Amino acid sequence: MSAEPTDLQLMYDLEPVAEKYVNRHLEMAKDWNPHDYIPWSDGKNFYALGGQDFHPEQAKLSDVAQVAMVQNLMTEDNLPSYHREIAMNMGMDGAWGTWVNRWTAEENRHGIALRDYLVVTRNVDPVELEKLRIEQVTRGFSPGQNQQGELFAESLFDSIMYVTFQELATRISHRNTGRACQETVADKLLARISHDENLHMIFYRDLSAAGMDMAPNRAMHSLHTILRNFKMPGYTVPGFRRKAVMIAVGGVYDPRIHLDDVVMPVLKKWRIFEREDFTGEAAAQRDDLAVLVEELNEAADKFEEQKQRRIAREQKTGRRTSAQEVLATAGTLTLSRR
Repeated sequence: MSAEPTDLQLMYDLEPVAEKYVNRHLEMAKDWNPHDYIPWSDGKNFYALGGQDFHPEQAKLSDVAQVAMVQNLMTEDNLPSYHREIAMNMGMDGAWGTWVNRWTAEENRHGIALRDYLVVTRNVDPVELEKLRIEQVTRGFSPGQNQQGELFAESLFDSIMYVTFQELATRISHRNTGRACQETVADKLLARISHDENLHMIFYRDLSAAGMDMAPNRAMHSLHTILRNFKMPGYTVPGFRRKAVMIAVGGVYDPRIHLDDVVMPVLKKWRIFEREDFTGEAAAQRDDLAVLVEELNEAADKFEEQKQRRIAREQKTGRRTSAQEVLATAGTLTLSRR
């Protein structure tokens, strides 16, 4: 059996595929303008221009929606780190460079639109929001870390496979956040953003599939590494754990959603458990992915039990955690207590 291609060779071999999918993306993508999704007539000047600064009572979104909106925005705000990651792994030449720049331009709209919405509708304190953005971008992000924060070697496969799952997860998170807002404008905005994320996911998913056909064992090594160590890009946001719990309990993104709507659809699309071209260590890693799926299923069931106990406890005591408390764990955002 011939040796599988190096990363550099793989990049050359995949470039025609990348070009094909870039062109497909440009045909499918629909341009939109962030300003069209902002209720500007609701806006007021802040103190610096003779108006009134933010007060927590002005926020109208629910606790879950507030936390999810801020978490989604902070995830989008780390775009400089994401751009650097894919540029380093894909390069800036030819179709690769075209995609890197186009993807970055489209992703940049998301942060612009989310911030404008939150500030204009006064659902967050814009001063604290800016402090959090500075801290988040300063922390940066790299998908090449395991759960202990240790770096593992990154490759082209690591990058495109990670982003396949991440884009799908982000799409679902945005869409469910829009529903949680129970506000028409926010729902339309987040639906628009989630549509972008879906097209991005399709690009990475299909590119990964083509690469897997070229180098199945190397692809499996990356897939196994990514799924065994998967973390959402927002994990670097201050107070991430408590935010993630509130978002999960609120049904925006939880372990069951992660398994059923993110992990399994991609694995099925790639026919991971049907393919017969994995050998040696890669075959063992494919078998371990089946174990991982069972572990994720057990974790999802366990979380649901914990969630129901938490809801019952809150109903009994009348005490539930507010967005203000969750976001205050980072010493940053102060939102309304509802």
